[in-house]
Amino acid sequence: MREIVLDTETTGISAADGHRIIEIGALELVNHTPTGKKLHLYINPERSIEEGAFAVHGISLEFLADKPVFADIAEQFMQFVGDDRMVIHNASFDIAFINAELARLALPEYPMSRVVDTLAIARKKFPGAQVNLNALCRRFEINNSHRDLHGALVDADLLTEVYIELLGGRQQNLSLDEARTKHHGRQPAIDSLPDQSGFSIQRGAARFSRPHLPTEAESSAHENFLKKIEDPIWKR
Repeated sequence: MREIVLDTETTGISAADGHRIIEIGALELVNHTPTGKKLHLYINPERSIEEGAFAVHGISLEFLADKPVFADIAEQFMQFVGDDRMVIHNASFDIAFINAELARLALPEYPMSRVVDTLAIARKKFPGAQVNLNALCRRFEINNSHRDLHGALVDADLLTEVYIELLGGRQQNLSLDEARTKHHGRQPAIDSLPDQSGFSIQRGAARFSRPHLPTEAESSAHENFLKKIEDPIWKR
C-alpha cells in the first residue's frame, strides 16, 4: 500500500481569499514504511505573503522570485501523488489550497475521501489534549528540535513518524487481535484491519502455528537415547 505524507506552506490562511501555496513537501510510504522517495518544491505565488504567514515559515518573496509558478510544477506534483491516498495533518487546510491551485488550471481536484487526516485521528485518540504537530512529537518522544520554523518537508518528515505512532508504532504487527486469533492457527490470505482513520490497513499474512509436540518417531528416538544414559539424575 502506497501513501504520500504531505505538507504545504502558504501565503496566508485562506485559500478562498486567494492565498497561494509557496512550498510543498511530500514523502512516500509503502506499507507504512518510508521509501526515501520525496518531493520538495518551492513555488512563486504571484502575490504577496502576509506578515503572519511569514512569521510562521520565514519564506520571503525575494527567495521565491526565481521559483516556478504552480502551473509549471502541477504535473510533477500530480505524478508523484499518483492515485494513492495522502496523509495530512489538518487536511482540510492543505487540500483546500491544493484544490484551489488545481481549479485555476482546470485540473481535477482531490476529494477528501483520498486523504487521511492525522489531526482527526489524534483528536479521537487523545480527546481534550493538544494535538498539533509539536505536541504529538512531544507525546511520542520524536525529536523536533530542528523545527524552529515551519517547513513543508521538515513537517512532512515529522508527520511520517507521528502517523506511524498513531497507528500503533513500528511494532504494530506484533499485537494480538481478534482478526488474527479467529483463524486458530490457520493462515489467512491477508489481514485487513481498520485503523483509527476508518481506512483498512493491509497486514502481511499470519504464519502457520508451529507444532510443539514431538512426532512418534522423535519420541521413540528420545526414549532410546535416554536408555543409554547411566544413572540419570532425574531418576534418583
